[in-house]
Amino acid sequence: MNIPEMNAQCPMCRMTAESNLQHGGSAGKGLNTGILYILSIPYLLVASLGFIWYKNRKKQDFEEDDLI
Repeated sequence: MNIPEMNAQCPMCRMTAESNLQHGGSAGKGLNTGILYILSIPYLLVASLGFIWYKNRKKQDFEEDDLI
């Protein structure tokens, strides 16, 4: 099987951001902020769903205790 070698753009983006920071630019800081923002979204969604599940479960347990 002949698999062609593929190069990702990540090293190119990193070199561009580092070069920009060395020459007084601020694109690298914005890039890092964007990465952290994108990374935080899934964790916030999972935490929100967990909190909603916890509140509904606690409410359900409270209602069951009232019926007894």
